[in-house]
Amino acid sequence: MREEYDFSNAVQGKFYRPIEELDIPIYLDKDIKEFLMSKIKNNSKEFSLNSIVNALLKQDIEISKKLSYS
Repeated sequence: MREEYDFSNAVQGKFYRPIEELDIPIYLDKDIKEFLMSKIKNNSKEFSLNSIVNALLKQDIEISKKLSYS
């Protein structure tokens, strides 16, 4: 490692991205992934694993909201 580095042409925050913009990988348990993949394969429409998981999470959020208002 050098004793000194030249940062005179550096740009602060050049590669900064807010955490809200980052896509975080989410790993499903094997049995859950197998179940969801079987549902996708058995359906005649085009679905992706991503769209199925997002739809399920949105439903769960709605259920949670309804239960919290009770």
